[in-house]
Amino acid sequence: MKLLENKTAIITGATRGIGRGIALMFAQQGANVAFTYSSSVDAAKALEAELKELGVNAKGYQSNAAIFDAAQELAADVLKEFGSIDILVNNAGITKDNLLMRISEDDFDKVIEVNLKSVFNLTKAVIRPMMKQRKGSIINMSSIVGINGNAGQANYAASKAGIVGFSKSVALELGSRNIRSNVIAPGFIETEMTGKLDEATVQGWRDAIPLKRGGSPEDIANACVFLASDMSGYITGQTLSVDGGMN
Repeated sequence: MKLLENKTAIITGATRGIGRGIALMFAQQGANVAFTYSSSVDAAKALEAELKELGVNAKGYQSNAAIFDAAQELAADVLKEFGSIDILVNNAGITKDNLLMRISEDDFDKVIEVNLKSVFNLTKAVIRPMMKQRKGSIINMSSIVGINGNAGQANYAASKAGIVGFSKSVALELGSRNIRSNVIAPGFIETEMTGKLDEATVQGWRDAIPLKRGGSPEDIANACVFLASDMSGYITGQTLSVDGGMN
């Protein structure tokens, strides 16, 4: 028996990195996958085909969750296409790193809007169908930076810490309807983005991690499968650090 058999998941920002890893792992565990992307049409088509090959229903939606109405529309479209929304993974995010002295107002607003407001928008869009079903699992992607802070990332840290407070509140509000809300806080995860960095720098980061390696998208995806499945049926309002012991 696959852990996510017959469940439908919405995953935001799934064409690369962590989001892509989650989408593939969910499909392998039997979930039907609706995923969003912002601009990479070719990558989205490729992912859709790859997911369908795993024997599940899958569809990519070009959608910007940072826009309230777009999130509402996405949830309605997914409900129409898939018949239910059992899992929401709010994964899409951006960085605009700079020291506070140099962060522009726009760089602050944009990061809060894409990383935090989108979580509000999509959660609000899915809770009605989840309440009707009397079940649902919401998984929000924070970061070790949201827990520990990081110089040069005040905007990103604020957005990721906000996700933790938001998720705990949702857990308290919706627990009586059997809707769970949890957070995953990844540490240093090696993706296409980190592949562009200087190898010596990356090795230095690896050496500072108790498990002596960077994480993979699969490491995050495994934790997501657990929180999305009935195995974690009595877990809500929690933040799970997946960081090799950094925190």
